[in-house]
Amino acid sequence: MKLVVFSHKPCWRSFRSPTGYATDGGFPIQMRALSELFDETRIVVPCDDKGPREGEIPLTGHRLTIVPLSHPPGYGWKRKVGLIPWFARYGPVLLREVLYADAVHTPIPGDIGTLGMLLAWFLRKPLFVRHCGNWFAPRTVAEHFWKWFMERFAGGKNVMLATGGAPEPPSRRNPYVRWIFSTTLTEQQLKKCATLREANFGLNPRLIIVGRQEEEKGTGVVIQSLPFIQKTFPGVTLEVLGDGADLPKFKELAKVLGFEKKVVFHGRVTHEEVLKHLKQADLFCLPTISEGFPKVVLEALACGLPVITTPISVLPQLIMNGCGVLLKERTPEALAEAVQFCLSDANRYREMSRIAIQTAQQYSLERWRDTIGAMLREAWGTLRNHE
Repeated sequence: MKLVVFSHKPCWRSFRSPTGYATDGGFPIQMRALSELFDETRIVVPCDDKGPREGEIPLTGHRLTIVPLSHPPGYGWKRKVGLIPWFARYGPVLLREVLYADAVHTPIPGDIGTLGMLLAWFLRKPLFVRHCGNWFAPRTVAEHFWKWFMERFAGGKNVMLATGGAPEPPSRRNPYVRWIFSTTLTEQQLKKCATLREANFGLNPRLIIVGRQEEEKGTGVVIQSLPFIQKTFPGVTLEVLGDGADLPKFKELAKVLGFEKKVVFHGRVTHEEVLKHLKQADLFCLPTISEGFPKVVLEALACGLPVITTPISVLPQLIMNGCGVLLKERTPEALAEAVQFCLSDANRYREMSRIAIQTAQQYSLERWRDTIGAMLREAWGTLRNHE
């Protein structure tokens, strides 16, 4: 079976990659795993010539080919307007790829994924849509449309998966919309990351937050909690990994509070560096207000880190067994209290670390691939010759 993937993920040319293209984040890791299910995989993505780049991950896989597009111009409403001439140029390419495919996969959100999804539906191709945002809290017109489309057309040859998790199914309207978790860690990596923590940090615990540096992720809340935490742990430090629009504001906040020397902003880092910093930290904090299935929480748990977060999306399921704290209030005071709870008892901290490792090992990349593969075989039949 030939699978064609449509995605908005920015990619670039790279002589280091066997396919000639690379990108970053979890996308290339998951695409490599997904390609193992099929005879052939083609990925239709926007690409540019600015590569190779530091920390890039090659786009590779079993008989995997990249179909490069240019980037749709502009941002926000200008991008939507710019899609009209862009589609006039690349519409024939998208149509050709859908016609070539035996099945189509579209990770959303994303405009290119949406176009591929609609073309596949119109041409009655077997369709696999993976919703990677906050399923329960659509905010924009596009997010409401994606959710409506998936609930309307899930079933038969259309496999619709919402990234996240909850005791209840994603949709009361259509039982064929199902949950799927997200990960980039193999079984071998999970074992390698696993480090049972001991409370040997004394009065100098190292906190860490990783992700897009935007207000909704909660970095500001963590920084504001430091004066309260410092009363019990005077040597507390915080590492902030990731880039984003609000990063300058967070740097200024740390300076105003007098913590500019205790908050280290690393900016954008590679996946390997994220894991390295997680292994060196003592506690992971993510007081977020919107998530799908945050892979970084899983990575923190895999490294044996207790997690302090909010009861959003799948997070209660990940934390409910005792590997961290779910905040009742998203305030600096509540976060400081949670830090005190996690770090003040050595036996409790060690047990949280043990449960964190145990929890993460349920979510390997191999299990992600095989779970998706089982659902697709149920809907489509054989995916690869000589399975």
